[in-house]
Amino acid sequence: MNVAPGSSPALAGPRWLYLHGFASGPQSAKGVALAEHYARQGIHLERLNLRQPSLEHLSLSAMMRTVRDAIGGERDRAIVFGSSLGGLTACRVAEEDARVCALVLLAPALRASEQMRRTVGEESLRRWQETGWLETQDYAEKRKTRVHFGLIQDLDTIEARSGGWPDVRVPTLLIHGRKDTTTDIRYSREWARDKRHVRLVEVEDGHELVDSLGRIAAEADDFLRPFLTGAPQHG
Repeated sequence: MNVAPGSSPALAGPRWLYLHGFASGPQSAKGVALAEHYARQGIHLERLNLRQPSLEHLSLSAMMRTVRDAIGGERDRAIVFGSSLGGLTACRVAEEDARVCALVLLAPALRASEQMRRTVGEESLRRWQETGWLETQDYAEKRKTRVHFGLIQDLDTIEARSGGWPDVRVPTLLIHGRKDTTTDIRYSREWARDKRHVRLVEVEDGHELVDSLGRIAAEADDFLRPFLTGAPQHG
């Protein structure tokens, strides 16, 4: 069957997408490990580049557009994995785009603007706003870089539309470390509370969740079992 670029056959299974976190990239340890795990099952987990339009001018709106484009055409569907800021991106796309059929969130940066302000601190936040730039570490390229204050402004605008919390209705697996000092687990607990479609799994790990990769893969396999049988491999 010939299929137009960017679309898939009407009865094909969903695309599988992985969204990395802030100042990370497609080669992140979790993304690579999960891609290898699903490759052994004949599934292509596509690791998107969410440094959009660039890390210096990072924008959640641009990240969301990148994900929507990657899903394909209007008849395509996607299972979306998201880590940290990528997890928030996955949520924000899912609440607006019916093509997302399931989420796997890893320490998602819920209420990211609020959490960033807390992490940066009052004095650094003031300098960030006054100068327009915040110095940070680029974990993908292993160098110092800077991020424009427009990121916070974009987050504020998007969060204002929904009272701060993503309105996600699709089945969601959420894995978060109790030792996470970057994205506080209490936000995940609050968001998951009383949501029957959200399964929260707490692990004894930090933000990177590197000690929990086996647990993550096992939990995701169990959660996504309905999609694993006969799943197509998209190139």
